[in-house]
Amino acid sequence: MATPAVKVYGWAISPFVSRALLALEEAGVDYELVPMSRQAGDHHRPEHLARNPFGKVPVLEDGDLTLFESRAIARHVLRKHKPELLGTSSLEQAAMVDIWLEVEAHQLSPAAIAIVVECIFASFLGRERNQATVDENVEKLKKVLEVYEARLNQSRYLAGDFLSLADLNHFTIMHYFMATEYATLVEALPHVNAWWEGLAARPAAKKVAEFMPVDALESPKKQE
Repeated sequence: MATPAVKVYGWAISPFVSRALLALEEAGVDYELVPMSRQAGDHHRPEHLARNPFGKVPVLEDGDLTLFESRAIARHVLRKHKPELLGTSSLEQAAMVDIWLEVEAHQLSPAAIAIVVECIFASFLGRERNQATVDENVEKLKKVLEVYEARLNQSRYLAGDFLSLADLNHFTIMHYFMATEYATLVEALPHVNAWWEGLAARPAAKKVAEFMPVDALESPKKQE
């Protein structure tokens, strides 16, 4: 009996949906992207709420298993198909991956997302940029990136001298951040910039980036 195809529900232009796609691409997993429309309210329809009661994307179906939350999806995909990206060689490596996964989620992403929402997604959402929010979060992100610079001066990647999900989870939101005028925050830090350029050059990242064209956010009608 054939194994059911892996399906991802959502719009790939979302950095959260694309985070799930990146994990699948890195793991070499065949998947089907089931496109949805935010404008049409597909995420609030009963069939999607049955998959995710919070009405968010992405959702992943892997056989009989249904998952939501992009970071949980990424961990599941790699745990199943490419566990070395979770630092499984030792307890120490796994612990360092866990630390930097938490740093990404709680330190870098909130500030980076706030900047990206105002600089790129605000017009897509039909409103003006809130520059005060941008300024506040630029200051927060500067301090976080200084910590990253110090860390990446000690090791090639965040969890050590090996690539892990702790690095990969940054790619999709940073892809949009680097399209803003505040990309200079990264470019001014040599170790962070080299780390970023290495992530962006990965074949899986290049493929996922094709789903995330910044110019497509100029009009909601262009949304995938």
